[in-house]
Amino acid sequence: MSELINNRQHRIETLKHIIKHLHSGQAPEQVRSQLAELVRQTDATEIAAMEQELIAEGMSVQEVQSMCDLHASVLRDFIAPPPGREVPPGHPVDTLQRENLALAASVTAAREALRDLAQSTSAYEAEAALLRLRMALNELMDVEKHYSRKEHLLFSFLERHGITGPSKVMWGKDDEARALLKATHDVAARFQPASGVRPERLAEAIEPALRAIEEMIYKEENILFPMALETLTEDEWAEIHQQSPQYGWCLVDPREGYRPPEQAAPVNPLKPPSDSSVVFPNGSLTFEQLEAIFRTLPVDLTFVDADDTVRFFSEGPERIFSRSRAVIGRKVQHCHPPKSVNVVDQILSDFKAGRQNVAEFWINFHGRFVHIRYFAVRDPQGAYLGTLEVTQDLTPLRALEGEQRLLSYSS
Repeated sequence: MSELINNRQHRIETLKHIIKHLHSGQAPEQVRSQLAELVRQTDATEIAAMEQELIAEGMSVQEVQSMCDLHASVLRDFIAPPPGREVPPGHPVDTLQRENLALAASVTAAREALRDLAQSTSAYEAEAALLRLRMALNELMDVEKHYSRKEHLLFSFLERHGITGPSKVMWGKDDEARALLKATHDVAARFQPASGVRPERLAEAIEPALRAIEEMIYKEENILFPMALETLTEDEWAEIHQQSPQYGWCLVDPREGYRPPEQAAPVNPLKPPSDSSVVFPNGSLTFEQLEAIFRTLPVDLTFVDADDTVRFFSEGPERIFSRSRAVIGRKVQHCHPPKSVNVVDQILSDFKAGRQNVAEFWINFHGRFVHIRYFAVRDPQGAYLGTLEVTQDLTPLRALEGEQRLLSYSS
């Protein structure tokens, strides 16, 4: 038997080599036996480094994502237990872990309801089991808040430390779970015990979504959270804690106990002295006036500079899509799920080359008709300075009819 590998970088190289064999079609059991011979144990940071290096060497995020669950099943026996670092109640990781416990309980409740539905001997028992199933699936839909905080906050801060590959892969897996869960929710909503469709068929349709949520819980608890605790500073956890409420909580509320370190107010390098104004060719505004205007506009603005870095977003009272200040300084490609990055890159490429100046989309979002436009921002000579995203809820405007010529305030 070969000597077990103790050098970290050598272990990462070995993991990459063996995972490449898995991608080429080698049987998982054979790969697992090779790992048992060469690597006694690996940890979260090494698996993250392995995935990131594979992507850097040319393996697509989509390929890593497609094999992600197989990676986890092969590596499961070799991942060292997460370090026994305790976090205080209410720490962002404490809340995420308690949410995972609640999600796991809802998964169990859904499976129990499916079992009882299959074993029901009366219409009353079947309806009761179906109601419990729908309740459990409704609870699981709350995972959106958990995933959003992870994607927009935790991933943002990990990227500041150069950790980008694993977050791209995990975001793609989140989207898969979202799609499976939505389809599952719709199937359960339409199912009727008297329809003639066997409950076993319903269970077959729902089980992939339940497994996807369980797999993500495992990856978070054994890879993402230990890696984040080892990487992020206390000040960064404090920022995550401060920015989390805008995304909401999944099934549980944060506990009391966490006391983030005292932080000075962040310095805004754009803010002029209080007695100065921002002078434009056609007028001037104080910084406070300018800030208030951005807050008041009936549209959401986000500006990305010529290097694809997010530099600014407006903070209106009713933003359509949540933004946290953690996105400032982040590459715009990292702010989108992997499946839509190619569209982002196409728009930016067309704008930079001067082929296009506007790209627009419109979608139905939570019952609202949302118009999204991207504008190439150029200097007077036409040089590309960046891209401005303008998002607007057009629902009330589309409902207008006739005319209103007299003053009337909306309630």
